Amino acid sequence: MTTPLAQPASLVRTRWGVAVWAVVAAFGTYFCMYAFRKPFTAASFSGDSYWGIGFKTLLVSSQVLGYMLSKFIGIRIVAEMPGNRRALSILILIVLAEVALILFGLVPKPWNAICLFLNGVPLGMVFGLVLGYLEGRRETEALTAGLCTSFILAGGVTKSIGAWLLAFGVSETWMPAAAGALFLLPLLVFVGLLSRLPPPTVADEAARTRREPLDKSGRRALASRYFLGLLLIVIVYTFVTILRSIRDDFAPELFKGLGEPAAPSAFATSDLFIAMGILAVSGGSILIRENRRAFFASLAVSIVGCFVLIGAVWAVRAGWLSAYAFMVLAGLGLYIPYVMIHTTVFERLLASTRDVGNIGFLMYIADAFGYLGYVGVMLGRGWIGNQENDALAGLFVQLCLWCAVASAILLGLTMTYFARKLPKTLTPLATHDA
Repeated sequence: MTTPLAQPASLVRTRWGVAVWAVVAAFGTYFCMYAFRKPFTAASFSGDSYWGIGFKTLLVSSQVLGYMLSKFIGIRIVAEMPGNRRALSILILIVLAEVALILFGLVPKPWNAICLFLNGVPLGMVFGLVLGYLEGRRETEALTAGLCTSFILAGGVTKSIGAWLLAFGVSETWMPAAAGALFLLPLLVFVGLLSRLPPPTVADEAARTRREPLDKSGRRALASRYFLGLLLIVIVYTFVTILRSIRDDFAPELFKGLGEPAAPSAFATSDLFIAMGILAVSGGSILIRENRRAFFASLAVSIVGCFVLIGAVWAVRAGWLSAYAFMVLAGLGLYIPYVMIHTTVFERLLASTRDVGNIGFLMYIADAFGYLGYVGVMLGRGWIGNQENDALAGLFVQLCLWCAVASAILLGLTMTYFARKLPKTLTPLATHDA
């Protein structure tokens, strides 16, 4: 007698059954991963300062450094990872991250900051391994949009869980490990579901090209073929990663600086509205049948996101938006280009050109430099977390304006570059099931 995880149920043998299975498994896996990464940011660690650096800033910077290093390592690891090793790799990486959180509770301050560096190194590769299960399908944008809503929602939800654990009396240093432990069993279930996901069909491969691991020469060839266009996309992605990370890691301080200290539930509810909007915008990309047209549409939608961000800045400066409304609109404006690059831009680029490869490789180039940019801001701006709440909020609003304007211009140049580079013959989605 087979168990539910031994083979997919009959529903999962249909095209849309596979899609439902995939999005539930991917969403659940990555949502659980965030419980090992973000809850510590709900703690203030107030009053602690070492070497002239606030302890929370030291912790955030340490984890981000590990996460950034992981992205650079992942350019190779994720690109070369065969499908049959992904599930076990995900579990090993997250268990290593939990061990680091346990050490965070055991090691005295400030040396336990090193433990968050060790926590960030394995976690940075999880997204690419999960993404490998979803790419190259006719429903990839919808599936990946579901995956991306996990990190939009999970950031707020897991911070709320961290805040609730603190309210129950768990110490700031043990709260991160306790939050992670709550998600170990759900993680095992979701990774099990993910490992049983059927591979793309013949019809999927006809529509989106077959996705293959990339060795060093393959990675070099793909990157050099579209170097300028990829460079422009990476710069935009770096801008939005910096701003998204500041918003995510310093949400309590930003709410206070904007004049409205946030209740624990505010982190989760604000991100819920963003996730709903992103899911509709990004998931709708599957309705565009032609790959080339979908690619350019995704860049155009990303420009719209930049204008949403500009509008949010203008409105909050005019006094028309509350802190909560601004955080929702700013988050939406940032996540539109951030998620479109995750879900559609690289997916439809490969589908349009019919190049052999995988989007994990392209995504990890963008992620690596995105987090490198965030580390640069953390270090180069006098350690951003040392700012008073008012100054930090003002800096965030100003950066939103500058980066939104620059990103809109760069995305326009990206469209011009690829209009000349991509083949004019459109490659429509296959109309039959396999």
